[in-house]
Parts: sequence; structure tokens; C-alpha cells
Amino acid sequence: MEATTVKAFAAEAADKALKQTEIKRRVVGETDIEIDILYCGVCHSDLHTARNDWGGTVYPAVPGHEIVGKVTKVGNKVTKLKVGDFAAVGCLVDSCRTCSSCQQDLEQYCLNGFTGTYNGKDKHIGGTTFGGYSEKVIVAEHFVLKVPPNLDLAATAPLLCAGITTWSPLRHWKVGKDSKVAVIGLGGLGHMAIKLAKGLGAEVTLFSRTTSKQKDALDLGADKVVISTDDGQMKSVSGQFDVIIDTVPYIHDVNPYIATLNISGTLVLVGYLGGLEPILNTVPMILGRKSVAGSLIGGIAETQEMLDFCGKHNIVSEIEIIKMQEINEAYERMLKSDVKYRFVIDMASLKNQ
Repeated sequence: MEATTVKAFAAEAADKALKQTEIKRRVVGETDIEIDILYCGVCHSDLHTARNDWGGTVYPAVPGHEIVGKVTKVGNKVTKLKVGDFAAVGCLVDSCRTCSSCQQDLEQYCLNGFTGTYNGKDKHIGGTTFGGYSEKVIVAEHFVLKVPPNLDLAATAPLLCAGITTWSPLRHWKVGKDSKVAVIGLGGLGHMAIKLAKGLGAEVTLFSRTTSKQKDALDLGADKVVISTDDGQMKSVSGQFDVIIDTVPYIHDVNPYIATLNISGTLVLVGYLGGLEPILNTVPMILGRKSVAGSLIGGIAETQEMLDFCGKHNIVSEIEIIKMQEINEAYERMLKSDVKYRFVIDMASLKNQ
């Protein structure tokens, strides 16, 4: 297939800094949308992929799956958007569209494997898919999202991953006005979980290891902060929560939090991939019909629902805008949790180079 060349920032190896390069993008097909990327959020998954922390990274790797931009071309069969509209792309750009998951609008659980926005198998021009650390992206219409006109474009970008990652479990476990929700961890995911759960009408509590994030959590909409290292405070919320959204991205003990679940309550892991240590104690789970579950992002329909909800309630991420050339420094700061709460790249900094 014919292709064009665009500027991008890529990692060439796990131990090398990202730097400017050029990549190939396919030309616009009849059901494709070309997007001039204006902003791209920076996710922990970007860093893990660039540094091959999970294995399987194919280099060169161009991360970025929190994309917001303007439509510059559309195929002749496209009906969803037109040239000049603002559009967004999240973590996936294709799936088989025929399996039972895809037929239920659960493309993120495609039984044949979805195509990630980056480091996936490019079905069009071969090789791997390249993400949003670039000038442009071409995506099939089905996987492109509409951006509510009232939302700040830069602050909307992290909704495409951090937002939908927390929205999907909140919706699946039917969080609403009578719900009591707790959030573990206040970072890119955690701050969105608070905002979205509060937007849905829930009573929201943040679990934090220290008091340092108490004011921030309350400012974001939390009703209460519980210090998880304080036994007295933990006992005071025993059996309270219907849903706990666990956003912690590293191995940690989830057992103390299970005691705070109500009967039939669920703790949902959205931040950590891997084995749990220490071992999960099933006694309180069995005696209280409590669950520990996991959740990925959402499908396209659910992601659009989330964006529309955010538009209605004027919910966006708290961000720090950086230049594309500052990405390596941003990665180091992310490892230190030195950002409130999401970096977003102004892609004009790449285009003007």
C-alpha cells in the first residue's frame, strides 16, 4: 500500500532515549480518517513499552495512545466526522470486528486480539503500528472518537486512556448515586477515577499511604481520605465500599483493602499487571462474597459515552503541557510521580522542528 512520511519521536532500543525520526503512514482509504495530531497524553504504558518492561516491544517504537487532533482528510465512505472536526484516538485502532466480544462493543477484549495504537501489527502497510508521538495518524472511522466542543483539547487527551480505564469499571459495576466508591492511589488514573465516580454521583474516598495528598484529593472531589497505613482509620471503613478502583501500578498488598469492601463488593485492579504478593487471602472473600477483578480500557462505544459524559459535566484531566523534545525528562519525572497528574505533549513543538 502507498504510504507517506511524517515526523515522529521514537525509541530505538530499551536503553536509548527517544529521539526525532521519520515514520511511514498509510494513505487515507475509503473508510479512513486522517488526523493532524494537536496533543498527545503521556501514559505509563508509553514508558513501559519504550523500555521493554513488559517484553515484546518492536523497535523503533513510537508510543502515544491519548490522541486529540483535527480531521484533515476523510475517505469517501466516512460519515462519522468531516474535515475540520476535532477527533480523538485511544488505545486501539482495529480489531477483528466479528468475534463475540467485538459484536458486544467490547473491542478491547477482541478474542482474536485488538490492534494497539502502537506496537501492534499494522495490517495495512506491514510492520508495527506507530502511536501519537507524531505529526499525523490515519485510523479507520470506527475507531475514531468525537470530541465534545466545550472541552479543553489538551486536557481531553488523557481521557482516552486514564479516563476510559477508570470509567469502564465504574460503569460495569453500575456505580451511581447510592454507591460508595474508594480509589487506591492518586495519579493519572486515580485522579480521573475520583472525578468520574463523583460525576456519577457516588460517595468517593481516596486511600493514600500518607497525608500529603489529602488536600489534592478533596479538591478533586473526594469526600474523604483514609490513610491506609493507619490501622485505626482502616478499621473505621471496614465493610463500607461497593467498589474499589485500585490504580497502583506496582506490586502491593491488596488484602487490607478487601476488608473495607461491603458484602458483594469488588476491588478492581486497573493499574498493575502481574502476580500479587503476598498471596491473596480468600477468607474474607468467601465469607462476604467479595471479589477481586481486573479491567482493561473500554470499547469504542463506551469510550464515546465517557467523552460525552465528560462534555456534559465538564470533566477533564489535570495536566502539565510539555514539548515533544522534553519527553525523556518527563519519563524520569513519571517514575518519581512528579506530575499532577498527566503530561500532555503539545505536538506543535514537533511540527515546528
